[in-house]
Amino acid sequence: MMHETLTTQDAAVNTGTVVGIVGEFTDPNALIHAAEAMRDAGFRKWDVHTPYPVHGLDQAMGVKRSILTYISFTGMLGGLSTALGLQWWTGAYDYKLNIGGKEFFNWQFSMPIDFELSILGTAIFTVLGLFALCKLPTWYNRYQEDESFKKATDDTFVITVDCEDDRFSEQGTQEMLRRLGSKNVHTVTN
Repeated sequence: MMHETLTTQDAAVNTGTVVGIVGEFTDPNALIHAAEAMRDAGFRKWDVHTPYPVHGLDQAMGVKRSILTYISFTGMLGGLSTALGLQWWTGAYDYKLNIGGKEFFNWQFSMPIDFELSILGTAIFTVLGLFALCKLPTWYNRYQEDESFKKATDDTFVITVDCEDDRFSEQGTQEMLRRLGSKNVHTVTN
């Protein structure tokens, strides 16, 4: 009776919901080739996890250029506008103070404050934009309990393919990763 209960529990553990497929690579060149093949095959919900940056991987994956530079530039314009507006408002409108016959507001004398608030605006927008684009903080990854995924912080390159991908098929995706040179290809379940 007890043996049947353990078997039933083990079966319940092994028949979880499929999360995706994981494949390990040890060679960065093979990883780049595999990323290009995954991109060309039309996969959309997949990712590569590496222990260090791999030059050319973004291009191989088909990752588009980030809009973070535009977000940072907007922060710089906001900081500069705030600095100029604040100095104009206080010096030429709200609290006019004639010092030595000079103009109430002159942009040349406001340059240090303009520079500082431009840098501050850029920094704040860059950090907030980065957090938003990276969806941080993210406290959980669907693959974090997988042993292969854990190796990606040490010495292994890992490709994960989510089951929600339109091109996903458990057998076909595993076979494709094996053909591309992946080792330890397996299905991850909850």
